[in-house]
Amino acid sequence: MALNLVMYPMKKLGPEILKEILRGGYEKITEAGASLAGGHSVDDEEPKYGLAVTGIVSPDRILTNTGVHPGDALILTKPLGTGVLFNAHRARKLPWAELEAILPEVAALNRTALRVAQAFDIHGCTDITGFGILGHTLEVARGSSVQIDLFYADLPVYANAADMYRKGETTGSNLANRKLVEAHLEVKAGLSSAQNELLFDPQTSGGLLLSVPDGQARQLVQALRAAGVTNATLVGMASKRVQTGVRVL
Repeated sequence: MALNLVMYPMKKLGPEILKEILRGGYEKITEAGASLAGGHSVDDEEPKYGLAVTGIVSPDRILTNTGVHPGDALILTKPLGTGVLFNAHRARKLPWAELEAILPEVAALNRTALRVAQAFDIHGCTDITGFGILGHTLEVARGSSVQIDLFYADLPVYANAADMYRKGETTGSNLANRKLVEAHLEVKAGLSSAQNELLFDPQTSGGLLLSVPDGQARQLVQALRAAGVTNATLVGMASKRVQTGVRVL
């Protein structure tokens, strides 16, 4: 069951845009197999929209971000970079056509990825959202008492994201995300400033980070891509804890 949460400047933007926002939300709720049961709205200076969701799950089907084992491989199901791309478009540095091209993947539910993954021995799972790839990976590492190595060259990234950082665009969350992880982070890869910023980019509707035994990882990637999760990529490995944190190689 989902409830709409809407903050919206009605006098500034008018009812038609609000109608489209609510329609888009309803379509995704329906696609996910849930029911819209109402909501709450507030007049605000800046448009914000979200959903409060209530549901039930069988205890034996719960996946957490604390179950990763040493020797597990980590698979990411969507590219990174939505934070800087949305800001760049808002700042008129990125044409609408360039942003529009990635929106179908951004808006895609993680349901297909999860359905495919459940046929494998999934030890841990988290979604990559506002804390960026490093913030959420650190949560996994600390919660599972492992060290995680991320392979920077293998991270999938949306087109134009690195270029926007090179041109000086950023987000309001990058600095906070960096401070969140810097005491537990070792970057061994030789990265440019723009490449480094992508590690802290906050994601909107990001993908899943799935942990499976290394021997199943490549088969899972193939199954995800065959099911339409085309950017699914093996991006890291977990090892026995040396220090509870993340390395970028």
